Amino acid sequence: MQTKQTSNEGLKRAYLITITAAEIADKIDAEIKKIAPQVKMPGFRPGKVPANLVKKMHGEQIHGQTVNDAIRDSVDALIKDEELRPAMQPKIELGEGYEEGKDAEITVELEVLPVIEAPSIDGLKLEKLVVPVTDEQIEEAIGNIAGQNKSYKDAAKTKKAAEGDQLIIDFVGKLDGEEFEGGKAEDAPLVIGSGAFIPGFEEQLTGAKTGDEKVITVTFPEDYQAENLAGKEATFDITVKQVKVETDTKIDDEFAKNLGLDSLEKLQEIMKGQLEQQTAGLTRTQMKRSLLDQLAAGHDFEVPATMVDAEFEQIWAQLQQEAAKEENPEDALKQIEDEKDDYKAIAERRVRLGLLLSEIGQANGVEVTQQEMQMLVQQAAQQYREEDRERFMQYIQQEPMAAAQLRAPLYEDKVVDFLFDKAEVTEREVTQDELQAAIEADEDVEAEKAKAKPAAKKKAPAKKPAAKKAPAKKAPAKKDEAPAEKKAPAKKAPAKKPAAKKAPAKTAAKPAAKKAPAKKAPAKKPAAKKAPAKKAD
Repeated sequence: MQTKQTSNEGLKRAYLITITAAEIADKIDAEIKKIAPQVKMPGFRPGKVPANLVKKMHGEQIHGQTVNDAIRDSVDALIKDEELRPAMQPKIELGEGYEEGKDAEITVELEVLPVIEAPSIDGLKLEKLVVPVTDEQIEEAIGNIAGQNKSYKDAAKTKKAAEGDQLIIDFVGKLDGEEFEGGKAEDAPLVIGSGAFIPGFEEQLTGAKTGDEKVITVTFPEDYQAENLAGKEATFDITVKQVKVETDTKIDDEFAKNLGLDSLEKLQEIMKGQLEQQTAGLTRTQMKRSLLDQLAAGHDFEVPATMVDAEFEQIWAQLQQEAAKEENPEDALKQIEDEKDDYKAIAERRVRLGLLLSEIGQANGVEVTQQEMQMLVQQAAQQYREEDRERFMQYIQQEPMAAAQLRAPLYEDKVVDFLFDKAEVTEREVTQDELQAAIEADEDVEAEKAKAKPAAKKKAPAKKPAAKKAPAKKAPAKKDEAPAEKKAPAKKAPAKKPAAKKAPAKTAAKPAAKKAPAKKAPAKKPAAKKAPAKKAD
């Protein structure tokens, strides 16, 4: 194998690797000798099939696999020998016109991580804005729970059901006079105006009294999850067993016990903890932004364009999704389009900060443990269909870049926590509004700093990093968010919508829904785009 560097510009590198035909032939012969004892052929005893016949039977497959393996091994050797730290997956291509018996020429293009000096962490000073939880906030939170757990009492038999009243009903759904699966229920609770049933269902029960029997006609939405019902007109035979009216919910020990708790005091304690946790998240956001600003000051080193592009694509995709949900999507899309350069600047700033955090973590021994990594892989695997989870876990084990991206958010959080412990932190009590205002002010400052990069300070000679770990990759966020602060939500496998929102009643059996294609685990990326494809035996 021969390796020649063909380009070295900034962080970009390019190489030409030549694997001779003789080397490939030797590898093929070795593979044939390895598999020959397992090959079976009529007229030959097991393990006695001549090598030339094995090659004739499986030569194309063995050749393709051998070339792919040779390319992968040669690229791994290149990265090791040249002590490269790829920023992203290298671009690998097999030369045009390659065929068996010829030398294989492979071009490898990649960007490397910049060699930077880990910034000093001495003298970090942070202000922690603390929001104390008041009794009024706790009472309001419990009141909201009470509002979501309304109580009802039986109304007089002459009472006509109105908005907000609860009906206990039996119903049977029919299509063209025939009952359909999932369209029948008994003692189903229905609150008029709740929107829990398909459109038109609740409205037709307004004015019903206890003991009434009605037949209503509704049309299932076009996007209804059960394909056999979507867009279809159906009738429901309904018996109103009871009309109920809302009663005031008394917040006491009995109310807490209905929620599964021992007492009202215990409920108050839990709510206080939840409210403190919510404000703690905002406090962390504010502290982290202040920390990142201090770290970013004076660092203006070159960052890999491929990493910036990948970061920008994530940000842009999220912004487009959010714009599509706005009342006027076209205006929202135009607005973000006008600010596209700003988002590109933010993507670059985030990558730079990610590299700084990575260097700090490596220099100070911050690590993600094997146990933590296993938990991350298991959690991520839950996004896929059960039959694809094993393939996903193998993919993560075989692709270092994929594993690095999975571990990056946790790694970054651990580095930030490490820096919080090292910093001199002073606390100041503020109100919720003051904390929110501080965060919004930081957002504006962050956006401006991204557009106007600070002048680079004179740095000490760069030291060669000992580790070759990929930097922590940031998740996408809005323009006004601090770099790396808001983690992108993990993708979830397509799921059925809750029956309560679309089905005729909460207690009804779910009609068979049209199952969206489950997300598949990514296939292992071949080592070369044009290498001969592996064929099955």
